[in-house]
Amino acid sequence: MIRRRLLVNGVVQGVGFRPFVYNLARDEDLAGFVSNTSAGVVIEVQGPVAVLDRFARRLRAEEPPLARIVTVDVEDLETGPDDTFLITASADTPGISTLIPPDVATCADCRREVRNPEDRRFGYPFTNCTNCGPRWTIIGRIPYDRPFTSMRHFAMCPECRAEYDDPGDRRFHAQPNACPECGPKVWIEGPVGAIPADDGPLTQAADALARHAVVAVKGLGGFHLAVRADEEEAVIRLRRRKNRAGKPLALMAVDVAAVRRLAILDTAEEALLTSPAAPIVLLERHADAPIADAVAPGHRRLGIMLPPTPLHQLLMDHLARLDIPAAVMTSGNLGDEPICIDNRDATERLSAVADAFVLHDRDILRRADDSVVQVVGGAPLVFRRSRGYAPVPVFVETGDVEPILAVGPELKNTVCLLKEGRGFLSPHIGDQSTLDAVQFFAETVATLEDVLECRPRVVAHDLHPGYATTRWARERSGHGRELIAVQHHHAHLAAVQAEHGLAGPAVGLIMDGTGYGSDGTIWGGEVLVGDAGGFIRAGHFEQVPLPGGDAAIRAPWRQAVSYLRHVYGPGFFAEHPAEFPFQSDRPVGPVLEMLQRDVNSPLTSSCGRLFDAVAAVVGPWTEATYEAQAAIEFMALTDHGQTARAPAFAAVLEDLDTSLAETSRAEPNAAGSCFTLPVASFLRAVREARRAGLDPDELSARFHRTLIDVLGRAAAWTCDHHGLDQVVLGGGVFQNEILVVGVEKALHDAGLQVWRPQELPAGDGAVALGQAVVAAAVLHARAEQQ
Repeated sequence: MIRRRLLVNGVVQGVGFRPFVYNLARDEDLAGFVSNTSAGVVIEVQGPVAVLDRFARRLRAEEPPLARIVTVDVEDLETGPDDTFLITASADTPGISTLIPPDVATCADCRREVRNPEDRRFGYPFTNCTNCGPRWTIIGRIPYDRPFTSMRHFAMCPECRAEYDDPGDRRFHAQPNACPECGPKVWIEGPVGAIPADDGPLTQAADALARHAVVAVKGLGGFHLAVRADEEEAVIRLRRRKNRAGKPLALMAVDVAAVRRLAILDTAEEALLTSPAAPIVLLERHADAPIADAVAPGHRRLGIMLPPTPLHQLLMDHLARLDIPAAVMTSGNLGDEPICIDNRDATERLSAVADAFVLHDRDILRRADDSVVQVVGGAPLVFRRSRGYAPVPVFVETGDVEPILAVGPELKNTVCLLKEGRGFLSPHIGDQSTLDAVQFFAETVATLEDVLECRPRVVAHDLHPGYATTRWARERSGHGRELIAVQHHHAHLAAVQAEHGLAGPAVGLIMDGTGYGSDGTIWGGEVLVGDAGGFIRAGHFEQVPLPGGDAAIRAPWRQAVSYLRHVYGPGFFAEHPAEFPFQSDRPVGPVLEMLQRDVNSPLTSSCGRLFDAVAAVVGPWTEATYEAQAAIEFMALTDHGQTARAPAFAAVLEDLDTSLAETSRAEPNAAGSCFTLPVASFLRAVREARRAGLDPDELSARFHRTLIDVLGRAAAWTCDHHGLDQVVLGGGVFQNEILVVGVEKALHDAGLQVWRPQELPAGDGAVALGQAVVAAAVLHARAEQQ
């Protein structure tokens, strides 16, 4: 007989891990106990050596579906007097190491109960169990126990308490456990019209939606704004009130069968859609889908999710009975403001948007927007990592360094707290363009520091001096914190390498819209060589002035003017006064003067800006109502097959080959060893093809085909030049499915290993992790030199 102490870390709280351990120990006839602590789950087991060994093997092999064991530290102890196995009260101990569980969509068992008229939880919007329900959004601090959540205000009735205390019940220690007798309540407010007073609030909400009303719905991590998705007028009204002109709106469907009526759904997409994370999945729409055009204008795909909570499920059930195929469920905010989470805040801020409000009295403590994912090339491509995924960390090899806080970029912001080889990335925060957004950012930093019981001395931030996150970091540099500035595209490279556990240097194709470069110009079309410890700039797109700076990002026509001037000279527009539609209704002259005088026209090598300029030359994309709109809608004109068949622009590839040949004569890392990816020949080829009568679909296919070839050749040449065989794809441009699939294939065909983000976004949502990993490399290198 021996006794062992096991300290288990990973996602092991709030996922039914203790009852699993209890039943496993009882099955093996072992004595001891299991307890939650801030340091992880502590198990002490006593019995024969062979049985304890089998217990340890089964612990990992049979873990609960939502659990994720990362480490198990084992220590032998003196035997004790125990003769049974118990679940003991949680212990609050210093030095938190456990992982915070994400919110989990309603499981099949709970859905059945909610829909079963014979069940005591029939129609109850807050039904949950150990296998589902809220976690991150209701948690105050670790350990994850009811007194530290927003459920502390609701005392369980005797029946719920009996479930909670029974290790054999699936609601054993389910912290949000409740029923209609003792749990949170839901109600509806607002002028919902002539609805029978005795109807339930969700029935009233469904009836209001059926009559084209806009309804604000308090969900899991914040409010949604809902309208019926099959009525053009209702969707346009929501867009106008919300001030969201063109960006696609998310949909919610009642079940998988309903989704299949709207879009094509393969096995991998269905698995994502029905996973515990329940993200919005971008799906190829059916041509005859009964969805208003205003939901996703200019897009082939619809963003669809299934109901993540019983409240949403019940509402969608009511809509299905009214023969409404889907509902728009977009973030409950105005413009780029943070999503509303508080009843009073929502009814005030959204009063001019919503006709009615579905409210409840379970407080949301942490915001969490819906996550957005697409299946590309058989693997997930994450656009937004939030509800259902965050803050489960990325496990990274950083050596023994102190904790680091990384405050992320300006756009699509997330923050990261790196501790003990775990990068805790926050849920999506968003663009730091408003005072409310900056406040949300500061709240999120405080949340991670509080929940993880850690105040890092080292803060990593973007190189850009004007970013709100950089200013925030600098304002705190006098409080004993050390600042480490990290170049934006270096952070992208390091983030992808960290996600995949890559060691040593790799070639990074980092393609996005904007990033402050080491030379003070705006980067965005970069071929890097390096790792977290450092990088060189091996190549980049030709630099072109960006007239008006950020104003040009919202006006692709400005970029078209600059790029055409770059190719043909300042007299081009006088010689061709009516070649492009934007020449007749946009102030081209003042932009040309701005460029001539070099006023507020920083140089950029951005791949995103190249996309915008080409799109504005080809078609109607002169203004952008949301980020990368022109590039996204230009991509939607083609598909994988059309792009694969299209011929590349030969002149562009010839210019690339010339640049690579010139660079090959220089030693790697020496002066003159940075090649240039062509821009001028791209614009010249697109213009000539347009003048020859090619339609926008064909131009999109040829542009994508050529860009795939350019990036593939550039990366393969760089690998050969530097003796490497690994290529990393990063940056928001690689959220373009045509580009991702094409570049991956080109590099695989060249015999290279290709790595792209799968758990994390390709865009700026992963930059904070990269900043943290780079800062860790700086600290590690410094320690080695001492």
